[in-house]
Amino acid sequence: MSAVPQSPASSQDADSQETREWMDALSAVIEKEGPERAHYLLEQLLSHARQNSLDMPFSANTAYVNTIEKDQEEICPGNIEIEERLRAYMRWNAMAMVVKANRHHPIDGGDLGGHIGSFASLAHMFGAGFNHFWHAESENHGGDCLYIQGHVSPGVYARAYMEGRLTEEQLLNFRQETGGKGLSSYPHPKLMPEFWQFPTVSMGLGPLMAIYQARFLKYLHARGIANTENRKVWVFCGDGEMDEVESLGAIGLAAREKLDNLVFVINCNLQRLDGPVRGNGKIVQELEGEFRGSGWNVIKLLWGSEWDPLLARDKDGALRKVMMDTLDGDYQAFKANDGAFVRKNFFGRTPETLEMVSKMSDEAIWELRRGGHDPQKVYAAYAAAVKHKGQPTVLLIKTVKGFGMGKSGEGKNNVHQTKKLTDEDIKAFRDRFNIPVPDSQIADIPFYKPADDTPEMKYLHERRKALGGYLPHRRTKADESFTVPSLDTFKSVMEATAEGREISTTQAYVRFLTQLLRDQALGPRVVPILVDEARTFGMEGLFRQIGIYNPAGQQYTPVDKDQVMYYKEDTKGQILQEGINEAGGMASWIAAATSYSTSNRIMVPFYVYYSMFGFQRIGDLAWAAGDMQARGFLLGGTSGRTTLNGEGLQHEDGHSHIMAGTIPNCISYDPTFAHEVGVILHHGLKRMVEKQENVFYYLTLLNENYAMPGLTAGTEEQIIKGMYLCKPGDAKAKQRVQLLGSGTILRESIAAQELLEKDWGIAADVWSCPSFNELTRDGQDAERWNLLHPLETARVSFVGQQLAAHAGPVVASTDYMKAYAEQIRPFIPAGRVYKVLGTDGFGRSDFRSKLREHFEVNRHYIVLAALKALSEDGSVPVAKVAEAIKKYGINTDKINPLYA
Repeated sequence: MSAVPQSPASSQDADSQETREWMDALSAVIEKEGPERAHYLLEQLLSHARQNSLDMPFSANTAYVNTIEKDQEEICPGNIEIEERLRAYMRWNAMAMVVKANRHHPIDGGDLGGHIGSFASLAHMFGAGFNHFWHAESENHGGDCLYIQGHVSPGVYARAYMEGRLTEEQLLNFRQETGGKGLSSYPHPKLMPEFWQFPTVSMGLGPLMAIYQARFLKYLHARGIANTENRKVWVFCGDGEMDEVESLGAIGLAAREKLDNLVFVINCNLQRLDGPVRGNGKIVQELEGEFRGSGWNVIKLLWGSEWDPLLARDKDGALRKVMMDTLDGDYQAFKANDGAFVRKNFFGRTPETLEMVSKMSDEAIWELRRGGHDPQKVYAAYAAAVKHKGQPTVLLIKTVKGFGMGKSGEGKNNVHQTKKLTDEDIKAFRDRFNIPVPDSQIADIPFYKPADDTPEMKYLHERRKALGGYLPHRRTKADESFTVPSLDTFKSVMEATAEGREISTTQAYVRFLTQLLRDQALGPRVVPILVDEARTFGMEGLFRQIGIYNPAGQQYTPVDKDQVMYYKEDTKGQILQEGINEAGGMASWIAAATSYSTSNRIMVPFYVYYSMFGFQRIGDLAWAAGDMQARGFLLGGTSGRTTLNGEGLQHEDGHSHIMAGTIPNCISYDPTFAHEVGVILHHGLKRMVEKQENVFYYLTLLNENYAMPGLTAGTEEQIIKGMYLCKPGDAKAKQRVQLLGSGTILRESIAAQELLEKDWGIAADVWSCPSFNELTRDGQDAERWNLLHPLETARVSFVGQQLAAHAGPVVASTDYMKAYAEQIRPFIPAGRVYKVLGTDGFGRSDFRSKLREHFEVNRHYIVLAALKALSEDGSVPVAKVAEAIKKYGINTDKINPLYA
């Protein structure tokens, strides 16, 4: 066991009598005038000390005891005995569900996994919340948001089974979903769309998303869109999960914006998946310092009611000192052993503490519970949290992982992986929680549910009825509806630019957004989200127009007040400016993009950022957005590997579309022209707002200015499908090639078309392909249908349909890795040669023309690829290829850009 360190005070105290006098004086103030007066005096003393240059280090930590004193606890109004019985049944059913799923399968024989220990640790906390605090959406309440730890899903299913919301058949199909009757392993809105609200098992994302969800509720209220003042966001995290950087990454925002609608509950069972969280330290104290130092209200619940008499007798502080000095690794060991072990190794550290328990049996010592397993203490902590104003609250609640599992795992390092129990283990579990299952049925591990007319079941339903209904519950569609303005409304984007006028697709997006904001119905629902790059994307004009949301308003005079586009913050501002914070921007976007579900309000978020800092940086959040059925627009600005010419390796994106394509409900486009941007954004609005489809859109935008040709009527549907003929070649030419491109490199294909005709007498049809990803999905759909319907007329991919009447080899060129355009190779008409150019390799700084030459995607390389394809096709002699290399000065000895 760990040695008890000597107190610094006792070794450095030059005048112990004076110290005692100060302590007695403070004790007298606390006793006669209360702790608030004592706190005020201490603050005044500290302020006076600092004014006299006595600047002592600040400590955000308090003693290792409960924050709420026994006489300050709000008494739980519920029936503690009935609640204990209900918890026992839920513990049993959760355990039975996991163990059944991991007994020998007749075909596979393998395990499905699952977790028992996590819910065992949290059961009391969930019981208090479900019975007394967590409101469902109802006529008078918007509903609380619950971010539930992913590993405790069996316990939530067990409750829903008791409530009649899930069937025994569903419980028997835990983690067996492909047949349509199962339950997802963890909280997944995509898989259980009317049940789970938030995906949380990718650890760290839940805490981060929850903070921005709480802020977005405040935003909705401030802007008058929804009344959210009574709603709370409850976030359950493990103490091990707090090591994820995202878990603590936004707690400063929560304090700064005074999110008193936010409650973190950190289950401090002192264990990670593999072992102790801080075996050599104290995770509760560490987290207290982190949160209190960031401005949160911190409530520690460490000890159950049985400790209260001992602490009341601890006049000299010996017990408190042992509590503080004991390391977390030792606390874990205590609960993995027995009362005699605790007597010797905890209380036996000092004569005073050993004497305290001299008249207690080992069994009584063993029954000294941690605070998270005391229903009255948990209720009191929750009650204090929901009443606190002006700050977010974190509850640091100490528990035992695997509580109630006994020798099969309680407090042991392997408890997280425990999913199989022997019949003897199951009997012990049954006896511990007094479950009415006879020995003869133990091997079957039957689920247990009391009759509907029993006091327990009546109580269960009464409590949820009082709180508005059952949770968790997810809304799949908003009750409200909107009509998207017609495409003609955005004619400034759809028309050709005037002669001599050039714009970028980023400017086209800003024009579209500005016009949409003018729509009286839908405009207020637009949520522009920025990460400190508004001026980069030409959006600073929105500052004064719609303002930047800040709950405190603008209490300073901005330095650019005399300018038309000054930096304007406002309590009702519409823009969410997240600072240099891509993860926060994405979490903010997710909150807005799922508002139709969480708040019954359709919102339209537009989050624009450097494309390189999107999926590559926050890919896990983007995947979670897909799970949550998010609806909105992500816009990757300054996209492509050769457009952001001066920035170099860490800024130049050549792969975001490949990443976007991995998310099934992400619809992604790489448009070249303003009218393509307009058509795609308009179509996205129609799908996500009018039809309420569960998709979200990713568009890459360019910072390169050029003339825009305008929309050719009749091509809108082809743009959406991913491919249209934008510049046909000479119809009379005998030799021709098909040039496909997207984004900025499409313009190189157009230039290559001119070179092919001028230098080689070869016609080229140029195709704009705004989405190779959508073309790929369409082609794969056709292939699947043909596989499953061999006797039906074969379907032809859209790529095949478009190219069918246009002869010649095909060359595709993009500003992305070759893999992006390679995806459609299977759908190129049979017998055609297909060449792909792309920007594989690390980016670098130079002029755009030099970068395109370096990555071998400029007009000369496109011509070269076309000639090579024609030579393989037998249409031109291969000598023409060598001639082109010489004519355009192509360096054949330079290093492959992939390795350069």
